[in-house]
Amino acid sequence: MNNSAETEYIEKCLTLIESRINWGASEQWTSYDFEKLSIEIQTATGVLLSVTTLKRLWGRLKYTSVPTTTTLNTLANFAGYFDWREFKHQIKLEPQAIGQTSTAPVKSVVKKSAGKSGYWFPVLFSIALISLFVLFSYVKTDSPIDTSIYNFSSNKIKTEGVPNSVIFNYNAAAAGNDSVFISQSWDISRKVSVPKDKDTYSSIYYKPGYYQAKLIIGNQTVKEHDLMISSGGWVVMIDNDPGTPLYFKNSEILKRDGVEVAEDLFSQYNVPLQPKLPALRFFNVQDMGGISNDHFIFETILKSNFHQGTAACQRVEVLILCKDDVISIPLCSKGCVGDLTLYVAGEMIESSDTDLSAFGADLNQWVNLKVEAKNHQMHFFVNGKEAYSLPFSHQPSDIIGIEYRFNGTGAIKNTKFIKDGQVTGL
Repeated sequence: MNNSAETEYIEKCLTLIESRINWGASEQWTSYDFEKLSIEIQTATGVLLSVTTLKRLWGRLKYTSVPTTTTLNTLANFAGYFDWREFKHQIKLEPQAIGQTSTAPVKSVVKKSAGKSGYWFPVLFSIALISLFVLFSYVKTDSPIDTSIYNFSSNKIKTEGVPNSVIFNYNAAAAGNDSVFISQSWDISRKVSVPKDKDTYSSIYYKPGYYQAKLIIGNQTVKEHDLMISSGGWVVMIDNDPGTPLYFKNSEILKRDGVEVAEDLFSQYNVPLQPKLPALRFFNVQDMGGISNDHFIFETILKSNFHQGTAACQRVEVLILCKDDVISIPLCSKGCVGDLTLYVAGEMIESSDTDLSAFGADLNQWVNLKVEAKNHQMHFFVNGKEAYSLPFSHQPSDIIGIEYRFNGTGAIKNTKFIKDGQVTGL
């Protein structure tokens, strides 16, 4: 393998990812940005790249070896390609990058010698001109914008339930030569270009949740507002992101004391369980009456009794959804606790350097999960035993619902939030 060429390809892929998410210079990213990126990559691709891996790729931690094929495929997929092979096939390297050797970290500066050949002078001169053009364009675009001259609003077609279309109304006539974009959520990598001489854009939300819609002029957000897509009770789907999910009917999944998708239901829809596990999602998003994530009790009972083939680890994630935050709790079979990530209060706790073994359980049986937040502490209990606790120092945010992520079959019951003795059952 030509490690120098591979490094160049990785550089290009990371640069493309930076451009798509548009979070500013990666040199200024904080740990929170890498945590958010890890979650976004997992949501888009179904593969978890740890914060440590991402920091190594972006040169924040020492990393002298080539990433694994799984990591490269995941990066390429998140950047918009099927896999790493397709990315390399479609992306061409500069001639001077081929055949050189380098041991530099992925995001470090790789110095290249132009040599004495006159061939390189026009190339370098052109690069210099392009760099100056980009620099001046950047300075121009990032100059202050008078946000009062823009308008941005939205209307939902349905009060609750998904899919749900939203009609955005905007006025961006003052954008001049700048491009105009609308982003459905905080993830502006999925922004879409809209004509500045128009005033309407429609979009479909396939998942319930709390979103932050944005009107973007150039690289700057000039208007934004919150947008809640309520579920209207339980919504259960197979997530085919970025395609349309497969929604199950309430009559198929609602049981006497909970919600369940069993193996036979997959058969009815001709959905295979092997070799790739279907991404089964349970949602319940609603106005929770002001329950804050710094003072609440959450209780649920769940199981995932499909453990054949690639489902041996029986991985489950329980996400407590908040307006401006998320709490992600992992569960798995006892033998797979060596690869878990707990996300809470802006902190990513990983089993690579923390004992999270208490989040392992026999998921063929009903498992009791409890989360309790009070007095600036958050405690997690699995089957009555405290699995982990930590200080909760994040800015409080209202809870708006719950999401369960199963790989294969899944079932839940007795799900509820409790605040000061008042029970909100889901």
